[in-house]
Amino acid sequence: MSSDYDASDFIDGDLQSQKSPSAGAGAKPGSSPAQRAPTREEVDSELAKTQQRLSELLREKEEKERERAAWEETRRRQAEFQTGRAEMLQSLTRGVGLLEEAEFNSRRDAEQMAKALIELRDALDKVQSIHEETWTRDNFSVELTRALTTLENARMEWTTARLKFAVLAGAVPQSESMAQTAAPVQSLFGIYSFGELCRLGFALTWPVAAVLLALAVVLAVLLHH
Repeated sequence: MSSDYDASDFIDGDLQSQKSPSAGAGAKPGSSPAQRAPTREEVDSELAKTQQRLSELLREKEEKERERAAWEETRRRQAEFQTGRAEMLQSLTRGVGLLEEAEFNSRRDAEQMAKALIELRDALDKVQSIHEETWTRDNFSVELTRALTTLENARMEWTTARLKFAVLAGAVPQSESMAQTAAPVQSLFGIYSFGELCRLGFALTWPVAAVLLALAVVLAVLLHH
């Protein structure tokens, strides 16, 4: 039976075939891929990869810079919009209020002016309707009283309108203006008598006379010396 034993029967041929390449590689110490120096081709490849990555980073940086500039412009425009809106809201609100008040005042003045115009035209028609040449001896007193009443009412309308509207200030007759100017003088003479006016004039002028007299005395003394 010993002659039938063969050692090769216990050897795995597949395992032996897998071990044989590594065993026959004949690797020398210090020449493993992890320890050997890089070749020229490997250096060029790594340099190209680094440059490509750097270019990508630069492009990404430029894109981020453009994006940042765009956001800053958007923020500036947004702030300009908010500031402008607040300013215009304030200005427009104030302007609308002022114009509304001015429009109301103008409308009120126009209504008052239209009413005054109607009243003045009515007064003018009434004054023009007075025809004294048609008066007779029998109705003279009545017609004169009626005419004076019409003139007095017309004068009241005219005075009221002139006080309300400054445009009528230039339409004051010269005789009326002179009468208004002379009224204070007439009232002054109506209040004081001639003697009282003389005393009032003396009271107003004696200080001036005293000063002139003192100056005359001083001049005389100086000339005498």
